Amino acid sequence: MEKVRTKVKIYTTPTCPYCVMAIDFLKMHGIKFEEKNVAVDRAAATEMIKKSRQAGVPVLDIGGEIIIGFDREAIKRALKLKE
Repeated sequence: MEKVRTKVKIYTTPTCPYCVMAIDFLKMHGIKFEEKNVAVDRAAATEMIKKSRQAGVPVLDIGGEIIIGFDREAIKRALKLKE
């Protein structure tokens, strides 16, 4: 599998099960990412809301493409993963 060089940022909270699933999915595919815990990082929460226009998590920013929720197919498309 070709290594993905797209910058990936994921906005999460500690109590969100879908956040855990999204992180596990990225790790399973060897995708490097930056995690922002919006429960404690007010600036990250503001940034996430500005990008996604909503306050639910997870929100993934994959090279500027915003994906709301753990949408496995959308994440695979954004990362150009082949499975």
